[in-house]
Amino acid sequence: MTTDATRTSHLSPVTLPDKPSVDGLEDKWAAVWRERDTYVFDREAALAAPREQIFAVDTPPPTASGSLHIGHVFGYTQADCLARYQRMTGKHVFYPIGWDDNGLPTERRVQNYYGVRGDASLPHDPDFTPPQQGGDTKSSKAANQVPIGRANFIDLCEELTVLDEKAFEDTFRRLGLSIDWNVQYRTIDDRSRAVAQQAFLHNLARGEAYQSEAPGLWDITFQTAVAQAELEARDYPGHYHRVAFRSTSTAGGSVFIETTRPELIPSVVALIAHPDDERYAALFGSTVRSPLFGVEVPVVAHPMAEMDKGAGIAMCCTFGDLTDVIWWRELSLPTRSVITRNGRLQGETPEWLAGGPGEELYAEELAGKTTFSARAAVVEALRASGDLDGDPKPTQRKANFFEKGDKPLEIVTSRQWYIRNGGKDADLRADLVGRGQQIDFHPAFMRSRYKNWVEGLNGDWLISRQRFFGVQFPVWYAVDAEGETDYDTVLTPEAARLPIDPVTDVPDGYEESQRDQPEGFTADTDVMDTWATSSLSPQIAAGWPVAGRPDGELGNDSELFAKVFPFDMRPQGHDIIRTWLFASVVRAHFEHDSVPWSDAYINGWILDPDRKKMSKSKGNATTPLGMLEQNGTDAVRYWAAAARPGVDTVDDASQMKVGRRLAIKILNASKFALGIGRPEVAEGAPAPMPEELTELVARVTEPLDRAMLAGLVEVVRTATEAYEGYDYSKALDVTESFFWTFCDDYLELVKERAYGSDEAMSRAAVESARAALQVALDVLLRLLAPVVSFATEEVWSWWHTDSVHTQPWPTVEEIAAGAEGADPRMLDVVGQALAGVRRAKSEAKVGMRTEVSATTVSSSDADLQLVRAAEADLRAAGKVIGDIGYGTAEALAVSDTVLVPPADA
Repeated sequence: MTTDATRTSHLSPVTLPDKPSVDGLEDKWAAVWRERDTYVFDREAALAAPREQIFAVDTPPPTASGSLHIGHVFGYTQADCLARYQRMTGKHVFYPIGWDDNGLPTERRVQNYYGVRGDASLPHDPDFTPPQQGGDTKSSKAANQVPIGRANFIDLCEELTVLDEKAFEDTFRRLGLSIDWNVQYRTIDDRSRAVAQQAFLHNLARGEAYQSEAPGLWDITFQTAVAQAELEARDYPGHYHRVAFRSTSTAGGSVFIETTRPELIPSVVALIAHPDDERYAALFGSTVRSPLFGVEVPVVAHPMAEMDKGAGIAMCCTFGDLTDVIWWRELSLPTRSVITRNGRLQGETPEWLAGGPGEELYAEELAGKTTFSARAAVVEALRASGDLDGDPKPTQRKANFFEKGDKPLEIVTSRQWYIRNGGKDADLRADLVGRGQQIDFHPAFMRSRYKNWVEGLNGDWLISRQRFFGVQFPVWYAVDAEGETDYDTVLTPEAARLPIDPVTDVPDGYEESQRDQPEGFTADTDVMDTWATSSLSPQIAAGWPVAGRPDGELGNDSELFAKVFPFDMRPQGHDIIRTWLFASVVRAHFEHDSVPWSDAYINGWILDPDRKKMSKSKGNATTPLGMLEQNGTDAVRYWAAAARPGVDTVDDASQMKVGRRLAIKILNASKFALGIGRPEVAEGAPAPMPEELTELVARVTEPLDRAMLAGLVEVVRTATEAYEGYDYSKALDVTESFFWTFCDDYLELVKERAYGSDEAMSRAAVESARAALQVALDVLLRLLAPVVSFATEEVWSWWHTDSVHTQPWPTVEEIAAGAEGADPRMLDVVGQALAGVRRAKSEAKVGMRTEVSATTVSSSDADLQLVRAAEADLRAAGKVIGDIGYGTAEALAVSDTVLVPPADA
């Protein structure tokens, strides 16, 4: 660790509150931090400093879709602890915040909040007023939503996301995040749009982005294509149907398949079995006829067929699932799609069914029907024809869902934009796996999740969405003389024009009158997947220059970007390693030939009492504001920081109670320690404490005081190593453990000496106790500051003029001189001895101030030497006025304690 931090805080007259309280500290200090710009990134100083003196955080932009939940509090607090530590080591911390306010979650919230849905065919209504303001269960159904034009829908998205983001900011400020609120971005603002569009144009020019018309996953609810990374496999109820296909060979006979989707029989293009399956070896190369429709299809072999699943032979339909797509591509099978984008079967009878035995069935029973209705109709027809063998058998099948969707995905053919990500290129995939090796993951095992994801890709990154509120693709297409769109002639703008909206802007060399006209142009109306923008969050936040724009315009900052990129830390959840983290690596690999950051800190999930992930989409997440108000922010921060990196944690109110108790103890113990000897110094009394920590350490001379500092040295060393390894929880654990020992043992042992109540005590002994108390408090507050941020700031203000959070992280060297040669075990051993004396008083049911005329301490010779060295403090704390005997024993024990009877006994 390197640091150029210096102590800048100065002592002020100590002002101790009558009754310290954790209540209200959030409002008090949040306002002070805002007024003083406590966490503002000093750009000019950072540019002048070496790169290693900067710590840049690629802060996750939360999705603006209603409210934060406690999972946000959990992960963002952990990242904040790490950022606060780095700031205290003297680094210039670049800690921006963004809001991910475009994409499907935002659109769904707008639909439900206002009771509307976007319709690209409708014009803009300048006088439109939404039918409602606020959520309504009825408005969650598309049939109850008022259709509005694209522009009106985007206006409502802009309006609501601004409100949501303000609420998010208020919560994050209450949480005490040390973000630089002067560096904010929205993934839909002009800068983000320009950066995303520029990166896409670069990808397009280099051949990394391409357009293709191909089968892909489609969400019928949201009416958009979905990428592989956004899939979620869920159990879905269904039935196995055993269906007969008739062989066309002279021998005749039937081939039985088992399917959960009989409605796809009209689209079957082959029956497929494993090449080693002897049951079907004789059929390979032959053909069969589909039931009901009589379409002749081949029986072929492919190693992806599962011999032990169902009948071991499956129908390949175009398209029922992703396996069908692989078979279709690798076996060069024909395309016979019947499922349309709205989840219904196509309205006209397909040409391959025309004239066949099933033409009438399709036209009268299937055309335009939902897959559910079509399935029922096909099953009834199979029963009637005798092609259904037995009754359907209930089953739970795995179906692919869009992670935010409610209905199984279909596979439809559409024209979409892709960015190459190694799904079809083994060399690129190997390069991206290699990029993962260049990133330090915390915890380290998370790298395997990244590697497994990359190695398991089977297609490129689909980045286009058929929605409204997103970053537009900055392209148009030429329209030929016949009025047909020429998708091979892509028209792009100069970078200086970015951001552009092709729906309203015109390509160079054209006029608006040529829009959608022969020999004119037409706009690409799709928008980018939200990950295609947020994957550029470090480029957006740090000022990656948009070509053709000078620095200072559109957020360009070429000097800053050159200084901080790649960033230092990406904090995020493990569920989006496959999306946000991987996509960011892909973009940096192509654009900068580097990784986007050196370290990735991965937090765990928050689980509900049933140990299921809490999320807004699942409806089991709670909002954090009530939790913060009920427990206090420091308590909530403690709960988050007590969880180990990357480990899923159950929502546990009892842990927050422990954190609140710690915050309260910091206030009370600090008041006690600072209040000792603080009245005006009388003649002949010990001198007042010096301001510099080195001078204080030099006054620590007594054995117990030095032993306490020796223990503190080890805490500083361990906590520092933990933070350097991104393990805030270990740092908190070791510091908290020492703090309670400090309060329960050390304060009790030295308070009599610190008060100077015994005239026989030397002035040096009194000064040693007071100096040790102040040194320990100074160091402990700085150690605890990243986690218990409000209580430590409050105490620091009682005798310093500036913030604990701008002070240097404590070092071993600061206090080592006061601990040299001391055994840190002394405090524990003497503390046990005092506990033994007090136990005797408790058993005798007398007060702790009752005097002791005799007691015996037994332990090993080494331990007894430690007790003897601190006997004066043990006597004072235990009120031992008589002899202390010493005996040998394996474990420390206190016995033969004789109490002095009360005077009136």
